[in-house]
Formats: sequence, C-alpha cells, structure tokens
Amino acid sequence: MSTEPVSKRLAAGASMPAPSDNVLTNTQNAVHEALQRLGYDDTVYELLKEPVRVLTVRIPVRMDNGETQVFTGYRAQHNDSIGPTKGGIRFHPNVTLDEVKALSIWMSIKCGIFNLPYGGAKGGIICDPREMSIVEQERLARGYVRAVSQIVGPAKDIPAPDVYTNPQIMAWMYDEYSRIRELDSPNFITGKPLVLGGSQGREKATALGVVIAMREAAAKLGKNMQDLSVNIQGFGNVGSNVALILHEMGVRVTGISDAGGGLYNEKGLNIAELIDQKDSFGMVTPAYQNVLSNEDFLLQPCDVLIPAALENQIHSGNADQIKTSIIVEAANGPTTPKADEILMHKGVLLIPDVLANAGGVTVSYFEWVQNNQGWYWTEEEVNQRMEDLMVKSVHNILQTAERYRVSTRLAAYMVGMRPYAEAMRWRGWM
Repeated sequence: MSTEPVSKRLAAGASMPAPSDNVLTNTQNAVHEALQRLGYDDTVYELLKEPVRVLTVRIPVRMDNGETQVFTGYRAQHNDSIGPTKGGIRFHPNVTLDEVKALSIWMSIKCGIFNLPYGGAKGGIICDPREMSIVEQERLARGYVRAVSQIVGPAKDIPAPDVYTNPQIMAWMYDEYSRIRELDSPNFITGKPLVLGGSQGREKATALGVVIAMREAAAKLGKNMQDLSVNIQGFGNVGSNVALILHEMGVRVTGISDAGGGLYNEKGLNIAELIDQKDSFGMVTPAYQNVLSNEDFLLQPCDVLIPAALENQIHSGNADQIKTSIIVEAANGPTTPKADEILMHKGVLLIPDVLANAGGVTVSYFEWVQNNQGWYWTEEEVNQRMEDLMVKSVHNILQTAERYRVSTRLAAYMVGMRPYAEAMRWRGWM
C-alpha cells in the first residue's frame, strides 16, 4: 500500500479512465476513486479495473421452426483472490460485454461489503426469452453450460439467477452440468428449486434485503416505515416481492411500473391484485388504461423511490425533478454518476445497489454452504442470518460515508474493494 498522498500520485500521471456514460467506465472510475481514498497505489487499480478472466461463447440452438440460431454469451470472473467467483446469469437482448464486466465488479463489491468468501462474476446471453418457447430456453440454458463448463464449478465459479432467469433455468443448467461433472454438481449453482438443494428464502431474498435496507435508511432519517409512500420501478421478481413485503407490512405502495409504463395512486395500490395479474416477465400494465410513461413515472412524488429495473434510469436529465427523500437501488446501476451528484446536492439519502440488492448473493452463499455440508436451514434461520448481515452492512456504509465525508456509493465501493486489495497483497500479486 502506497504512503504517497493521493494528490502526488495523480500529479505523477496515475492512469484514470476518461468520463463516459459507459457502465464499465463509470464503474472503473468509482473503483479508482475508492482505492485512492483508501491509499492504494495504481497497481491495485490495474488488477481490479477489469475481470481476471472473460469467456465469450457462441451457442447454437435448434429453434422450434427447425432452424438453428446462434446466440452469443459471456462469463466474466472479476477477482478470485479470496475464493471462487459468484454471480448470476441473465437472458436479455441488451446484454453487452462491458455490462457483464461491470456487473462482475459490482458482485465483487457486494461480496466484499458482506464479507462473503467470494469474488464477483457475471454471465449473460444476448437473447429475448419473451420471444422464445420454453423448449428453446431450455436448449439455450443447456448450451450455455456446455460452453462454459471448463471455467465454472463449486470451487471455481458458482452461477445463479439474474434478469429473466429463474429456478427452472437453474435446474436445467444444474442437470446439464451434472452430466459433465457428476461429482461436482450439487453445489455448482444456486437459486435452484428446493427439491434440488435450493435454499429456503432464496426467491424473496433480494427483495427482503431491499426492504431491510429501506427500513434502516428510514430510521437514519427518523422516519417510520408505515408513514412512508413508496414508488417501485420494475415489477419482476424483485420489484413485485418488494411491493408485496411492504404491502404486508402496512406500507403504502403508491406506484409500480413495468416495461410498458407505470401505475400511480397517491392513496395506494392493491398490490396483491396486481401480482395476481402480472405475467412471468413482470408485465401488468397492458391490462390498464391511463398508464404513465416510464419517464413520467419516475417523477411522481413519494417518500421512497426503489428502482428495480435496469441501468441508467436516473440520469442528469431527470435527477433534479425526482421528488423523494430516499432512494434504495434494487436494480444494478440504475443511477448515473452525474445523477448521483445531483441527488447528493439535493440531500437525497441513497442506498446504493451494491448494498441494497445484495440479499440475493448473501442467501446464494447460504445455499452453497448448505449444499457443501448437507444440512439445510429453515426459512426463519435464513432470513435472520441475512438480516443480521444486512443491518450490519448498512450501518457500516453509512458510518464510512460520514467518516470519509463521501457519498454512500463511494463508501460502499471503499468497503467492498478493500478485502480484494488486501488479499492480493497477502498473496504477493503486487
């Protein structure tokens, strides 16, 4: 670790990526600043700014019409200095290599914040599962596992669900991997159905973590949960479960949105009814009239805004118009760096994605532990263990932000990156 002042190292020409709207470059900028604040030199940054390993694969899939379509997939493993890498696999038409790299870095930060013995990883396939049959999705899932099988495994890299993937897809991947490496298969993947070794509480883990983070943020501002109004952008697995948990707690959910737009009622929405109406991809608005555009939805007033959709939803063009006092990021990367500055200037308390949505990877870790030992916990035990880690981590980030006088996001990056810098130092990588 360098003892030179940060200003001196910068003056000496430390490599700093140029500002950009690119999600990877934005992530690298934040990692660079976090490491500088902690006093590490640029060798550490050079090792952490990119994944240690990235695999691009081409997957041929026989479609239902008899034609063969070739899909592109990725697997990025950010850093394995602490342990095996861990991260989800998303099926989405907008998957890019830079996005997958950035997501793998974010996953490292999450694991670092929660002291999990993992590095970050991420996978993605460029596809639109909404336009594919169940059989086509199964063929694609199995083909992806065959393509990446040499670099994944319970002691190498453990996949999990992500956008547009679910326990069924994890089960197909588990089954395909078991045909290749039978002895390694039980703990190769998490997010599995319970009957195949999945963990109690996994389906709602990310959502429950978001709600716990929201509760702690509200307490920080002296607010009671039942006095808050909440708007949730995104109504997939995470967004709908956040809405349901809050509704069952007596919290007023005033708005929800999906890819088709948003519904807003300042008196509160009937969440149970909306969940009954949504399809498997989280769509519910097509059944309604007077639907807000997604742009207008984000501007509706609320006490807490929970982005649970995709990246870059809150940006320099709308951040100053957002009317809320707390933002809890259930999605990955929903706020751009420029928007961060605007929101911080407005006094909005932001709980960043790498903290707020880490309940999923935490319970995935619990699933891996249970698979390894062959001993399974109750849902109450899983939820309590996750809550203990979430509360401790939220307080740690808030205290770090106050101590260093930085944003909560930068504080999260500082806490999350430190374990990897130290592990690499002990290993003699620098």
